[in-house]
Amino acid sequence: MELLISPREGWTLLTLNRPAARNAVTTVLLGALADRLDQLAADPACRVVVVTGAEGNFAAGADIDEIATKGSAEGAADPRKGHWARVRAFPKPLIAAVDGFALGGGFELALMADAMVLGATARVGLPETSLGILPGAGGGQRLLALVGRARASRMVLTGEIIDAPTALAWGIAAWGAEGPALPVAETLAATLASRAPLALRTAKRALVTGDETRLDLAGERAGFEALLATADKAEGIAAFREKRKPLFRGE
Repeated sequence: MELLISPREGWTLLTLNRPAARNAVTTVLLGALADRLDQLAADPACRVVVVTGAEGNFAAGADIDEIATKGSAEGAADPRKGHWARVRAFPKPLIAAVDGFALGGGFELALMADAMVLGATARVGLPETSLGILPGAGGGQRLLALVGRARASRMVLTGEIIDAPTALAWGIAAWGAEGPALPVAETLAATLASRAPLALRTAKRALVTGDETRLDLAGERAGFEALLATADKAEGIAAFREKRKPLFRGE
């Protein structure tokens, strides 16, 4: 199974389980995650959800094979947009326990969480411009809101991947672990599960609304869809697969 579900007392652990691909988030996996979150939203026994990745990585991005075959028309009709919207609309506290790589779509998923716990091995980034595209699920905008224009520009424009101490110092996450992220995330989940659930849901809604009404998420997505049809995107994907430096021509 690509998504493992582990109910705990008062909360649920969801594990992205594609370790051979460093848990890259396919459309099928993202849809399964959204479906499970919809179910847990209606389950009174679950007050908090923790999302993590199997075998040492959170999620190393979206699936490159899917991106390679998409043009602008496919991007506009992409079911992933609906899946992402359902993940973001999950009304209960969502915790991301991040070890290893959280890149591209994987980092965008972590940025949608209400609390991010970074393990000692965590490496986060939005390297999409290295492929001739940009973040397509609001990652650039959410990163901008967290760290400011200078640091967001540094990461998005150069595709730089930063380590856990840097991400913590920049305010990308508020929780760090000396070892794996999950034990810290489990303790946090148990703490939140013991608190007033209606208060947490209402507080989350206020925080998300206050934060995201300032973001141009639609504009970022439109840019992503337009870039899917460019020659530079095709070159970026080819270079990634061939493990060489891309030669971008602005076409």
